[in-house]
Amino acid sequence: MSARRMSARITTLSALVIGGGLLLAGPASAHVTISPGEGHAGDYVVGTVAVPHGCDGSATTKVAIKIPEELLAVTPTINPSWNVEKKFVKLPKPVTNAYGEEVTERVDQVVYTAKKPLPDGFRDAFELSFQVPDVAGTTIYFPTVQTCEKGQTAWVEIAAEGAEEPEHPAPAYQVLPAVGAEGAAKVSSAETEPTATVTSDDGSPALAITALVAGVLGLGLGGIALARSRRRA
Repeated sequence: MSARRMSARITTLSALVIGGGLLLAGPASAHVTISPGEGHAGDYVVGTVAVPHGCDGSATTKVAIKIPEELLAVTPTINPSWNVEKKFVKLPKPVTNAYGEEVTERVDQVVYTAKKPLPDGFRDAFELSFQVPDVAGTTIYFPTVQTCEKGQTAWVEIAAEGAEEPEHPAPAYQVLPAVGAEGAAKVSSAETEPTATVTSDDGSPALAITALVAGVLGLGLGGIALARSRRRA
């Protein structure tokens, strides 16, 4: 296969993958979400709750984020366009935190109130710093109520296992197993993805793509490898 024909195929594949990715990303981006949507148990992370639009065209005035019961403490980042407040709730009985301190209450909600309403068609993001709880293999939720000048939208629905995503899903965060002492998850050789190699008509290697995936990163690696092949020619 000539380099020109291979380039045409890769260009077509890139367009299909990128186009498909945009189609997949479209509906999800309409929801209130937290990103990244996963983290390792015990890690200290910053999750970003994003509000992408108003309520049926109405400007957003308040965003109230319910904190999962598994979290004792959350530190919200100050957003200059919003006033922020932490609301606490008493614990049924005192517990000891990671620093050996007795804790009698936890953060129940973080509420951002707009200094000036956020117009529909514009987005904003709210950062929360917290330690991922030691509940690996589970998903915790950050139900969020978005109040607007007219009406509100409650992003609080949690789908049953195997059911379709609800209309207004609560932002979800998946808890992964804790990372090993070496600072990286261990993957056995049996779990490692194989390397796929595309060869030319005469059997010589023309392009190597490691673990080809339907994503921009995989396409970027393929483009780099193709450029190197052309320079060798």
